Amino acid sequence: MPKSRIRKKADYTPPPAKQATAIKLTTSTWVAPVMLAMFLIGLAWIVVFYVTDGSLPIDQLGNWNIVVGFGFIAAGFGVSTQWK
Repeated sequence: MPKSRIRKKADYTPPPAKQATAIKLTTSTWVAPVMLAMFLIGLAWIVVFYVTDGSLPIDQLGNWNIVVGFGFIAAGFGVSTQWK
């Protein structure tokens, strides 16, 4: 029985390298100070609430002062998404 022909495969050639494009990452100058200010205001709000046994910063809010403090911290995290 005759032997079949052996097909020679082409040598592997890697795809051409892609040219790296420079991505310009610019951040606004207001992002970092606002972010840090929100974090610090939220932290200070919660600390003042605990140190004064709930009489400050706003007495009528009661334990909702904790939510306000964490709201400032969450807003700081929201601003941090703009930082590049």
